[in-house]
Amino acid sequence: MSNVLILGGRAPAALDHARRFAHQGWTVTIADSIPCRISGWSRSVTSTVRLPSARFATQAYIAALCQAIRTHRIDLVVPTCEEVFYLSRYRPLLPESVRIPVGVFDTMDTLHSKWRFLEAAQGCGAVVPDSACVETLEQARIWAGTDAVVLKPEYSRFGVHVRLHPHGIPKDAPPFDIPGRWVVQRFCYGRELCSYSVVDRGRLLAHVTYRPSYRLKGSSSFFFEACPSSAIQDFVEAFARKMDYSGQLSFDWVEADSGEVQVLECNPRAVSGVHLFGLDDGLPAALAGTATHCVVPGTQAARMISAVMLAAGGAQALRHLAVRPWWQDFRRGRDVIAVPDDRLPFLGGLMDLGSYARLAIRDRCSLRQAATHDTEWDGEALAAL
Repeated sequence: MSNVLILGGRAPAALDHARRFAHQGWTVTIADSIPCRISGWSRSVTSTVRLPSARFATQAYIAALCQAIRTHRIDLVVPTCEEVFYLSRYRPLLPESVRIPVGVFDTMDTLHSKWRFLEAAQGCGAVVPDSACVETLEQARIWAGTDAVVLKPEYSRFGVHVRLHPHGIPKDAPPFDIPGRWVVQRFCYGRELCSYSVVDRGRLLAHVTYRPSYRLKGSSSFFFEACPSSAIQDFVEAFARKMDYSGQLSFDWVEADSGEVQVLECNPRAVSGVHLFGLDDGLPAALAGTATHCVVPGTQAARMISAVMLAAGGAQALRHLAVRPWWQDFRRGRDVIAVPDDRLPFLGGLMDLGSYARLAIRDRCSLRQAATHDTEWDGEALAAL
């Protein structure tokens, strides 16, 4: 039996990781800097640790993390959110004996940048859409002309601030509301796909490609189903070797009607694809670096966040007059929050939402911003501690 510390306990992915590790004999500790009852209240979790903010109290965060590793005799640290960048930057300050699946910081920075990633992705077997790096809307307009494009900040997450212009940038489009560099990218038509992988020193240890069938306003998905693609898996293998990367590796894709895949951006952290692995699938071994083959989901069952699927998904179905297919999807999807014999995380998630609402009111920001603000990293310099 080994001990794992799962960070970013606020995320459903952390809950899913916790259940799988516990099922396979690991002792699970959850940690985060804001309430994480969604995972902390799971029967799979032995203990919960409250940490300072990785973004706003970095030195205290690293010190507290070291203490948690010692106290709970941790063998493996698994990040799920953007604390992954702080772990990478300050890896030399953490105990050498503990395994932390993160990449070299300069590489992590390259992958997180929606501009520099595109250059890194060249020559790995997928189409990289024509793009440019700009600082103003006028520069984007000059480059794009009347073409359909997507605009997004160089550093962003969950589709926040992304602007879709399938008919070209309109004359009345407002100026960029986020300072810094933006990426303007040719609009890609086709089916949206995502992938989640675990790699170790360039070797692919776990992989799934999936379809985010339902989304919140074009952002985070809440219904996902496996959609195997040999072209995407081949790209991930080639890219991991090229970058000699270690850690979790996630990509967004568009698959054209011809079957050609276009890679849009990279997230070097966990995404919803973790939910598609079953309790007995070897994802813990992949994260621990001990898998002897590439782990894939053992079943093709669709997964969902059922409360969101019921509320937001139902509303979308009514607007688009597609109630029957939505209801069929709802009936076949399996919830990732409340599962038999472990339903308290659903209540914990509701209480976490209340905590985020209080933070949003205090900081005058959106719920999504309140839920991620203290752990985000947008390319700013991280000083030595």
